[in-house]
Amino acid sequence: MIRKEVLRNGLTLLTESMPHVRSVTIGVWLRRGSRNEPSRLNGISHFIEHLLFKGTENRTAKEIALSMDAVGGQIDALTSREYTCFYAKVLDQHLEEAVDLLADIVQRPLFDPVELERERQVVLEEIRMVDDTPDDLIYDLFSGEFYPRQTLGLPIQGTVETVSSFTRRQLLSFFKRSYRPRNMLVVAAGKLSHAKLARVVRHAFRSLSGSRPREAGPPKPRMHCGVVKKAKNELAQLHLLLGLPAFRRDFAGRYTLYLLNTILGGTMSSRLFQRIREERGLAYSVYSALNGYRDTGCLMIYAATHPDNGAEVIRLALDELRSLAADGPTQSEFEVAREHLKGSLMLSLESTSSRMSNLARQEIYLRRQQSLAETLGWIESVTVKKVHRLARDLTRGRRLGLAAVGRVGRLRLKPEALQL
Repeated sequence: MIRKEVLRNGLTLLTESMPHVRSVTIGVWLRRGSRNEPSRLNGISHFIEHLLFKGTENRTAKEIALSMDAVGGQIDALTSREYTCFYAKVLDQHLEEAVDLLADIVQRPLFDPVELERERQVVLEEIRMVDDTPDDLIYDLFSGEFYPRQTLGLPIQGTVETVSSFTRRQLLSFFKRSYRPRNMLVVAAGKLSHAKLARVVRHAFRSLSGSRPREAGPPKPRMHCGVVKKAKNELAQLHLLLGLPAFRRDFAGRYTLYLLNTILGGTMSSRLFQRIREERGLAYSVYSALNGYRDTGCLMIYAATHPDNGAEVIRLALDELRSLAADGPTQSEFEVAREHLKGSLMLSLESTSSRMSNLARQEIYLRRQQSLAETLGWIESVTVKKVHRLARDLTRGRRLGLAAVGRVGRLRLKPEALQL
């Protein structure tokens, strides 16, 4: 059973009871991420996420780690472009300890100057690690070209220049503006009582106050389908990321889009996997994926191949997009994709952590909770004709953007090569 309650201070509490399990996953979600940062503060949300684990008024950094280890729990955090989350997974008997710890972290961080400088070095190493990981780097490279001169196109972790420049005063100011109750959700799934958890949360977050400041949200992004290359001649493979504009996260036809993506490159039986890997042996890793935000989205195709085969892989990928737009999927591949989507969805929701994340994302993007039965009904309502129509609409007259990392000197494309 899913229950939603808005507490007196404006904090939203969402719970889902799963009485057949012994664990609970609870998260504190912030409706803000890297796209809410001014460009000069790019990476500050991610840096603050790190710092909140480095000591509070009540706990040292080591005590924060020990408090979960001592009960066999797990604690972690993540920052995305549109939200930040701190979460813990514990046995149901330790739920109150998890609430107390998370509340302490997000309300009373110290921003200790010594810890701040130490963690700055950790984040800088993380940035350098991304630069050394081509299948991560290529997403930042693509985003910067696809959303040029916009915060949505900037790397979540920031840059060496921005992270090196943050002062303690800037960090504290941004934290106080962002971590307000009306920006926040407390979300839990597992073996729990909503009424009991609500009492615990009210007490733990009683000092959290302040209305959400009036500030303009980020403007709707402008998309640019250009080409960007980064030479890394030490790499044996050429990494490619193609993308074309798609739809926002709450798009009414999103389940048709999910099925289209599954057919194109979402499984081992998909068109891209079968054509590029199985039939031609041109790539070990090749797939398609959807990236959706509040106001825009993108369909992406990734492949890693020998530098001499880059142009051919791109041609084959575009051929599959054109084929879907021209003829639509076959009834057989549509049914396989539909059953795969239903099965993977149901399997993914067997854990308390995935249920918790699903609750939060639905609240953030849909502003309502959609039951599994309702979701399965929407998937069942998709038809071959709907997928075909969406494929035509998505590709008609479009040009794809491209990012390439590796021995890019060998990638030679004619101007029309990325035109559908």
